[in-house]
Amino acid sequence: MVKIEVFEKYTERYEKWFERNRFVYESELEAVRKVIPKGKGIEIGVGTGRFASPLEIKYGIEPSRKMGKIAEERGIKVICGVAEKLPLKDSSFDFVLMITTICFVDDIRASFQEVRRVLKPGGYFLAGFIDRESIIGRAYQKNKDKSIFYKEADFYSTDEIINLFKETGFSNFGIVQTVFHDLEDIKHIERAKEGYGEGSFVVIRAVKGDEL
Repeated sequence: MVKIEVFEKYTERYEKWFERNRFVYESELEAVRKVIPKGKGIEIGVGTGRFASPLEIKYGIEPSRKMGKIAEERGIKVICGVAEKLPLKDSSFDFVLMITTICFVDDIRASFQEVRRVLKPGGYFLAGFIDRESIIGRAYQKNKDKSIFYKEADFYSTDEIINLFKETGFSNFGIVQTVFHDLEDIKHIERAKEGYGEGSFVVIRAVKGDEL
């Protein structure tokens, strides 16, 4: 609950981050676009709709009512809820997107299991996050106690997330990366490329398997 309160209290500061780091944001959007599938999708932890809206995702889950209201103004149908207990029917979406959400959930494994439940057979799960082992990931980890938003965050390496995908019934991975420099040094959109280990922002796409 503490994590939700931070976003409720500092919604305006959250929004300004995207304006101040426009090229970082645009780089991340491009990376997601490279792997996003077609179909009925939903973003878990939709926030203010900064990703769902330009990606034309019509549905979002968000525990912060203040953030969710802004997302609704951006055209998203927002359902109040948390990743660990999604208020959604089984097998109801073609794909699920999470952007940085995994850093803030209370139970990441339960969240992944819930994503699997609400995906249709053969559906896609996309998770975008800051790799803990990257330039920015190491800086965030080192200075997290000084950060309003990341003080309560849990950072993961790409290998850890891949393993969790496998353990919760996902396979057939596609991985892209972007944001190859410190935030203040990014003055243009950085083109995404396949793989991981260089970029700080990683997007993993995986497919829901038939069996766990």
